[in-house]
Amino acid sequence: MKIFMLKTCLIASVMFLCVLFGMQQANQGILRMKGYNDREFHNAFTVDKRENGELEASILGNNITSHDLEKKREQLEEMKAYNFFSSVGKQISEWFTGVVDSLLKLTSDKASE
Repeated sequence: MKIFMLKTCLIASVMFLCVLFGMQQANQGILRMKGYNDREFHNAFTVDKRENGELEASILGNNITSHDLEKKREQLEEMKAYNFFSSVGKQISEWFTGVVDSLLKLTSDKASE
């Protein structure tokens, strides 16, 4: 059993190292395919500090401000969005809870007789 566990850990370690090596090779391949070294290419999300001390965020090159986030929050609150999947999930969980409760009551009543 010890030898099996040792072999399993060794194989898992080799696989992990292979994954890391593959990720490094893919990164180098992307850089070679691009042909130049651009620092913006690596960052999908950046946060920069302005001269006046405010923070400026950018996601995939689009500048995001706190006013944009506040507007979106207000729009969501106004819409009171209805999520179909959430309501279906709640109904299924309530039904399942009721079924399990009924089965537990039935088995406990049979056991007490």
